[in-house]
Amino acid sequence: MSITPPKRKKINLLIPFLLIALFFGGMIWQKYEHSRKLPTVPQIEKPDGEKSAVLFFVADGTRLAREARKIEACTEPDGCVKEVLEELFSGAVSELDTAIPEGAFVNDVKIDGFLAIVDLNRNFSEELVLGSSAEMMAVYSIVNTVCVNFPDIRKVKLNIEGEQNVVLGHLDLSDPLEPDYTLEQAPAQNVPGPAAKPATTGKDQKKKP
Repeated sequence: MSITPPKRKKINLLIPFLLIALFFGGMIWQKYEHSRKLPTVPQIEKPDGEKSAVLFFVADGTRLAREARKIEACTEPDGCVKEVLEELFSGAVSELDTAIPEGAFVNDVKIDGFLAIVDLNRNFSEELVLGSSAEMMAVYSIVNTVCVNFPDIRKVKLNIEGEQNVVLGHLDLSDPLEPDYTLEQAPAQNVPGPAAKPATTGKDQKKKP
């Protein structure tokens, strides 16, 4: 009489193979499902918080003065400079006055090494108050604002509607300009050159021997 082996032993041997098959089958299925999903676009982190900016306005109608302003943080250099200038062009929130003519705005800003190229609309030149003092206040409120907030920028080139060789009534903008912080001083202290001699009349002149 032959003795048949117990069936339980065969079942016990199959269980580990079944578990291994299920494990690898599950991994293959997950990989298949993952390959069917469309890749998601990575989210670009935006800078959080605010930063302080220094803007140059006009005090007493004779000199530049600083005003602190809180603006949103940014990462792109060109956009950061434009954002700061847009705050300047929006006007002061204190008792200071703006030197920028009404209707003027920034078209574009490009950074080239140590140079910032700022393109303005035509209202900046056409609506600007005539006079060398008004031109200096308007131009250097822009130049000083850019350079003091962005120390890597050492010069600013101002264009009007893409035109590079711009000449205002008394100020030539054809070349890039460096900041001039002496314009924050009172006019009596801000002497760019030798003082002009007062005009003399015929009575004041002495006759030569």
